[in-house]
Amino acid sequence: MLSALFRKHAAPAAPDAPAAWAAPDAWAAPTGNPASPDTDGPLVIEARGAPDPATWVAEHRDTLLDFATEHGALTVHGLGLRTPADVEAVLHGLADRPATEREAFAARDVHAEGVYSSSVWPPNQPMCMHHELSYATRCPGLLLFACLRPPTAGGATAVADSAAVLRSLPAELAERFEREGWLLTRSYHDEIGATLIQSFGTEDRGAVEAYCRAGAIDWSWQPDGSLRTRQHRPAVVRHSASGLRCWFNQIAFLNEWTMAPEVREFLVEEYGADGLPFNTRYGNGDPVPRDAVEQINKAYEAHTVRRPWSAGDLMVVDNIRTAHSREAYEGPREVLVAMGDPVRPHFAGRAAT
Repeated sequence: MLSALFRKHAAPAAPDAPAAWAAPDAWAAPTGNPASPDTDGPLVIEARGAPDPATWVAEHRDTLLDFATEHGALTVHGLGLRTPADVEAVLHGLADRPATEREAFAARDVHAEGVYSSSVWPPNQPMCMHHELSYATRCPGLLLFACLRPPTAGGATAVADSAAVLRSLPAELAERFEREGWLLTRSYHDEIGATLIQSFGTEDRGAVEAYCRAGAIDWSWQPDGSLRTRQHRPAVVRHSASGLRCWFNQIAFLNEWTMAPEVREFLVEEYGADGLPFNTRYGNGDPVPRDAVEQINKAYEAHTVRRPWSAGDLMVVDNIRTAHSREAYEGPREVLVAMGDPVRPHFAGRAAT
């Protein structure tokens, strides 16, 4: 069954750094530009003399966050992250508070508050560009990706500047989504995708309904006991710090036409066209055609930059400004994600309470 693929069973371009800025002794001068497809990958800082990652990050917190806001993403090499506890300590050093994941679309292991394994996803299939929890009323404003064990091939966490993506989309397509927003439909099945507990933290119907009510999510329980949900969200938001208009959604990633053809065929046959684990539509309910999904993914690819992981690397990502993906890979891969500083992106990026 395809449940094994998605469920974890038990057991303008951003400017370079200002020329007047001098790199501290604790790191090498930054290189690269995350917003430019002409470079090898995101902005990179080489940490120097960092025997304790949490202490190093705490000492350079303001500069790291400033770079993330300005450039959208950066990678710190040489930080020496080795364990989930290291990642938790770094999260506490950078974020004001951790963010708890709700409405997950795939299973994860929870290592600590705000610290998770990568989503369960077939290694041979890429996880397309998206913003973490862009369909929720609260999402992490800050993402940290920590490589504890790099794969033998592939597996980069690539990034794309969402403001640049918006500017490069066909005008008619972008304007329609900006005018109408987008719809996400989900069907929760026992056999595939995230369970109710993994998505909502509970199986209690009353608690799930209360969450949906508070999160502006329509819901219906099916005769077989499964849950279907539907939520309407803006496709474009304004970054609270920079004021940039950002293409902030998962329209392409969670659309049926992004699935591998054999996976889509199986799921439609098994659950029906209206029972797919997830799908996206225009805000008025019209289906998003395959060519529109291809145009969105083409815009992402035009602005995608990537670097291979090295053990101990840390990537700091502004979740509103920057989309991310996970490329197909071979061999073992352990990249943790830490989520912090929750915001309400559809309400001018205000901090969540």
